[in-house]
Amino acid sequence: MYLPTLAAFVAAAIAAPSLEVRQAAQKVTVDLTKRYQTIDGFGFSAAFQRANLVVNLKEPKQTEVLNLLFNTSTGAGFSILRNGIGSSKTSQNDWMNTILPNCPSTPDGTPDYKWDGKDSGQLFLSQKAWSYGVRTFYANAWSAPGCMKTNNNDANGGQLCGVSGTNCKSGDWKQAYANYLVKNIQLYAESGVVITHIGFLNEPDYTASYASMQSSGTQAAEFIKVLRPTLDKANLTSVGINCCEGTGWNVATQHASQIASAGAISSVYAITSHEYSSRISGVMNTKAKVWQTEYSDLNGGWSTSWYSNGGTGDGYTWANTVFNGIVNSNLSAYIFWEGVQDRATNNNNNEKLILIDGQSYTVSKRLWAFAQFRIVRPEAVRVSASGGNNLKSGAFVNKDGSVAVVNRMDRIINTGTNAQSVSISLTGSTLVNPSVKAWYTDNTHDMSETTVTVGGDGNASASVPGRGMISFLITGAGADENTVAAQ
Repeated sequence: MYLPTLAAFVAAAIAAPSLEVRQAAQKVTVDLTKRYQTIDGFGFSAAFQRANLVVNLKEPKQTEVLNLLFNTSTGAGFSILRNGIGSSKTSQNDWMNTILPNCPSTPDGTPDYKWDGKDSGQLFLSQKAWSYGVRTFYANAWSAPGCMKTNNNDANGGQLCGVSGTNCKSGDWKQAYANYLVKNIQLYAESGVVITHIGFLNEPDYTASYASMQSSGTQAAEFIKVLRPTLDKANLTSVGINCCEGTGWNVATQHASQIASAGAISSVYAITSHEYSSRISGVMNTKAKVWQTEYSDLNGGWSTSWYSNGGTGDGYTWANTVFNGIVNSNLSAYIFWEGVQDRATNNNNNEKLILIDGQSYTVSKRLWAFAQFRIVRPEAVRVSASGGNNLKSGAFVNKDGSVAVVNRMDRIINTGTNAQSVSISLTGSTLVNPSVKAWYTDNTHDMSETTVTVGGDGNASASVPGRGMISFLITGAGADENTVAAQ
């Protein structure tokens, strides 16, 4: 059904200062009948003991940082937390501890698991995320414990004993590694956090001096065929397997093809990619979902700017980066590398959203770029959005099981330099008595609510500053608006 006008449904404009309009209105048409991928969410990692930076903050700073990360009204409203599964015997050099410091002598021996109840601070952060309503937790291992690998070391590459091309005197450790991953999931469940996705590789095309393990997609498929039934036997049928965290889009695409050829793609929830060696481009040819699970600006010095000419770590750049992945490449999730980091690590670069320096913190505009997507909640479906000059638009329909209501969100990145009015037109809507809100971010504003007006044509409009970003939320009457926005 076509929605001919919003005017009859909007009681009043939101009382907030409007921006000066210097160009003609840009009209964006959203067609709710044209549906694309389902969104799992947006998130970050706190692996390699970064979570401890939050653990060690005193109140009220700790709660302030948690609100910045997880609050859906005042912060970024992240809905995915990516945790690292440790494989190291020591926590020196910010490494992550393994729960199996000493392996049995044979793969079928009884493992002696050691759980410290902290997991490099990640358990605390996960429990806090859970209290904010986060329900997607991705546990990702960089490597198997060294005793299970060809090089007998969790660092410096090596492969999992038992996959094709290996010949380990100690035997085949695929089942033992699968059991190890299941144990990590169970330990979190005992602490009140439900792990929803599991990964067993990280950048298997890259050998690092820290935890790392090499694998092709074909070898990964061999392990997936062991891991899936092991999860099922442990009553973890709902846990999705993600693979394989390639350093770039091209590598991840190759992994997807090899896993499919090996007959294991049906057991994969999402093909996972990073963007270091090659950027996201086009739509991946796979039956699985696709997640971008790690990327950041590793080279630029710490910056809190929204727009800097030629910048790679500013908020404006990240607004476009996330948009490209979600709208142009049909990603179901986008996960930033580190949510928090200190000043000393990696020469204080831009690989973090929040700088924690002792008992103080500073927020980058990259966080506020992600915050513009906070009203796109898990299980939202992307729909068609078109029109407008110098605009990039994406539209999503949220799903809320408690209320039968259609919600329509737009993400509009203004690539011009002057303020513009953005006009939203809906087709295919069955909304009854909706309300409309809008928020924008630029050099001096962080997800600030702004005035929404309704013109004679019945379209909802708001102004966005040059090189700014604006989000619209349309909520049907009768719905609990806080619930719809996933408070």
